Amino acid sequence: MEILSDRQKLILNLVIHEFTRTAQPVGSKTLVEKFHLDVSSATVRNELATLTEMGFLEQRHTSGGRVPTEKGFRYFVRVLMQTQELPESSRRMIEHQFYQMQQDQGVDDWMKLAASILATQSGAASLVSAPLPIRTELRHLALIKVSGKQVLIILVMAGGQFQQRFVTTEMRIDQNELTMLSNEINTRFANKTAQQIRQEALITSPASEGLEFFLNHVMNIMYESDNMKTGEVYTDGISNVLAEPEFAESEDARRALKILEEKPTLQSFLSRAIMDQKIGGIQILIGGEGMLTNLYNCSLVLARYGIPESVSGTIGVFGPMRMPYSRTIPTVRFMAGLLSDMVSDSIGNTTFRN
Repeated sequence: MEILSDRQKLILNLVIHEFTRTAQPVGSKTLVEKFHLDVSSATVRNELATLTEMGFLEQRHTSGGRVPTEKGFRYFVRVLMQTQELPESSRRMIEHQFYQMQQDQGVDDWMKLAASILATQSGAASLVSAPLPIRTELRHLALIKVSGKQVLIILVMAGGQFQQRFVTTEMRIDQNELTMLSNEINTRFANKTAQQIRQEALITSPASEGLEFFLNHVMNIMYESDNMKTGEVYTDGISNVLAEPEFAESEDARRALKILEEKPTLQSFLSRAIMDQKIGGIQILIGGEGMLTNLYNCSLVLARYGIPESVSGTIGVFGPMRMPYSRTIPTVRFMAGLLSDMVSDSIGNTTFRN
């Protein structure tokens, strides 16, 4: 990363501040007059030209001002931006909205509320994924005879996640036998991952035909859940993004809408984007960086929430590359902390449900 002089850092910082506010190119005269710089416009123009040559700014028209590039925004976030706490008034407002429904609502309502609050606070589009176990563990299995050869498998896993599957068996088996099999599986394999179940099953005495049949189905369901690293995604505030100048009647807007509306694609994207972050960790993707190469002019600020080594989800903001990062980042971090508390309290009180 290039080394900038103190004056170059100041000018880049001021350009980004003004461009974030106005979405208009910034000229030397504006900088000198508005921010009362103690240097001449000519000196500022020279520094703007240097920053442009270095790739931090660009000049879209010969006689126009400068706008930050992706490189300029990344330098700002990583070097120039001063970390700040969310104002106490904002924290209290969010907490008040957040805990009004704490006792009575399930995960679906919690996620919708979190997405709504974050969209309002950030002025951008919010993304919130439902929490899922980091490692899928068996909590409880129920086997229910439906009709003929069909059996319903109800599998409850860590964090309250559950799956239901109908399977067909050639075995003659009644409900009493199914109950005995589910009890045996619950007793032997509760709180174990699919890999632990497989290893233990291999070193114990040969399983009965019924136990082996249903245990294989249980493990397959758990392996599928392990591959789904992001729960259902809730979004809000898309109109906020479309109101920004960068997205008005543009191809960028249509691409943004496509990613936000295609939930399976969004789930996969969020899973890959945040997978290496710790609980509470922030991931910032700016412009064409990483997995956003087809979303020029867009940025994402994401955070993981949940309980380390247990349950996690993702919360974040999607908006223009010109987003106010110094306000957005602490807002996302604070909301992630509230969701982590919610998950911890809900699991502790055994009220965490879908």
